[in-house]
Amino acid sequence: MADFKSRIWRVNARTHEVTTESVPASWTRLGGRGLIARILLDEVDATSDPLGAGNKLIFAPGLLVGHMLSSTDRISIGGKSPLTGGIKEANAGGRTGLHMTHMGIHALIVEDKPSDDSFWVLHLSLNGSKWEKADDLAGLGVYETAPKLLEKYGDKVAIALIGPGGEMLMKSAGIQNLDKDKIPSRIAARGGLGAVMGSKRIKAIVFDNAGGQKPPIVHAEAFKVAQKDYTKSVMEHPQSVTYRDYGTAAMTQLTQRFAGIPVHNFSRGTFDEVEKISGEALREFTLTRGHPSDPSHACMAGCTIKCSNVFGGEDGKIIVSPLEYETIGLMGTNLDIDSLNAIGRLNWHVNDLGLDSIEVGAALGVAAEAGLMQWGSEVDAQKLLDEIRAGTELGKTLGDGAAATGKKYDIERVPVVKGQAMSAYEPRSIKGTGVTYATTPQGADHTCGLTIRAQINHLDPNAQIEVSRNAQFNMAGYDTLGACIFAGFGYAATPDGVVKRLLAARYGWNDLPDNILQALGKETIKMEREFNRRAGFTKEDDRLPKWMTEEALPENGSVFDVPEDQLDSIFDGI
Repeated sequence: MADFKSRIWRVNARTHEVTTESVPASWTRLGGRGLIARILLDEVDATSDPLGAGNKLIFAPGLLVGHMLSSTDRISIGGKSPLTGGIKEANAGGRTGLHMTHMGIHALIVEDKPSDDSFWVLHLSLNGSKWEKADDLAGLGVYETAPKLLEKYGDKVAIALIGPGGEMLMKSAGIQNLDKDKIPSRIAARGGLGAVMGSKRIKAIVFDNAGGQKPPIVHAEAFKVAQKDYTKSVMEHPQSVTYRDYGTAAMTQLTQRFAGIPVHNFSRGTFDEVEKISGEALREFTLTRGHPSDPSHACMAGCTIKCSNVFGGEDGKIIVSPLEYETIGLMGTNLDIDSLNAIGRLNWHVNDLGLDSIEVGAALGVAAEAGLMQWGSEVDAQKLLDEIRAGTELGKTLGDGAAATGKKYDIERVPVVKGQAMSAYEPRSIKGTGVTYATTPQGADHTCGLTIRAQINHLDPNAQIEVSRNAQFNMAGYDTLGACIFAGFGYAATPDGVVKRLLAARYGWNDLPDNILQALGKETIKMEREFNRRAGFTKEDDRLPKWMTEEALPENGSVFDVPEDQLDSIFDGI
């Protein structure tokens, strides 16, 4: 493969034709989230049905994926969201991005949709493509499906697959990816992209990179030096140490201090039993229980942060991997559940269904508000998850997310923006993140610009716009590189433009601006906003729910009161 060159791979889900073509010039300097936005603007009618033939499902590795840079081998998956009706990118760790780059896939675009109801497995390799009937896998959870696929195709492949939720076109369905240990635990969760894959009648895509190679590096020595500087910054950053020890669950106590953790369907910001489900408690459990429990687990080969975990029970069996802060918040405190074991068990079922634990947790909170479950009851929550698995009318409503559940049961307190559930940061206490929820084209999503670490008064409504805007530009840039949110600590701590140095060395691009990260972010958000404009979104969609502007949190008396004119002008001039 001396003539290695990345190409666009196209898959027609109706005819089963797979073709490759050269990368268009306007796509060459984009990857991940930015490339998804460009492709959707170029090729998808923004008014089309997200589950129809006109939508496209796009897999796009970031610009720096393929070289095992720590925390920088993520895969972005995108399309028009069936949940928000706008643009959507969701990213995940695991193997998929790495394998795609080694196969020379700049982007994989899945088009059209079949006319029958059969499910298929698509096997992609450098020798071509194979479609195989997957009727024997239809209805199976991801934890049962993945081993069957690995047995058939070998354990060195990467796999992206959906669970029953995606098959049933539920709007909270994500797309699971294998981690380095071959577990389908890395989910591109948000926005219902699993339903888009289900609409294409694809149960799984197998990426077999046999015979592939790392993408070429134009200036190998310069790349090696920049990689060393970046890795040193990651390893030495104090936040990397915190996340290595406690994972994302480290945020539990921090958000509690801000009165910023969702409790009782976002009606409070602190949880009386928070110590029971904190990152400290999670670490103690995993250390005490021993193997296979592990408080520091890498979801991607080559990651030095190891912020993931394996959470096992006292019986020595894995309960779930990983157990993340977002799930602790939405399926724990949000439901008044104070047991890590209970949250982990519920998390396993949501994962197996192939659903987003944030969206499902928010939907269960709304369901509890409607009297469909008792607050704090794992048993009742599990019964509702059983309804989802059975595909009952109630289950389909819950599987479609918090907004659908609130509409069905006439509940006002529904924590969504653009139809997507808020993650586990209360926007009345952390108002910059509330600005991000309101104004990101992606729907309420903390990974688009979390502001909790900004050195500002988080309750001051007039101090939030700049920190949210900068965070949104940075995160859109990182998502375009294929970098994990925690990789940002290392990139930001390297003072001499390591992103620019890495891109220049990797591709030979010598004309990059010093602020290339923010430049990529601005370009990406500008394209995303244009897609949403074409889809019919207006400034009225860039709002938090009205009840959050009126109903004060009991801990601090705060409402979300960032002026609307500031929300409307946040991206002026980009």
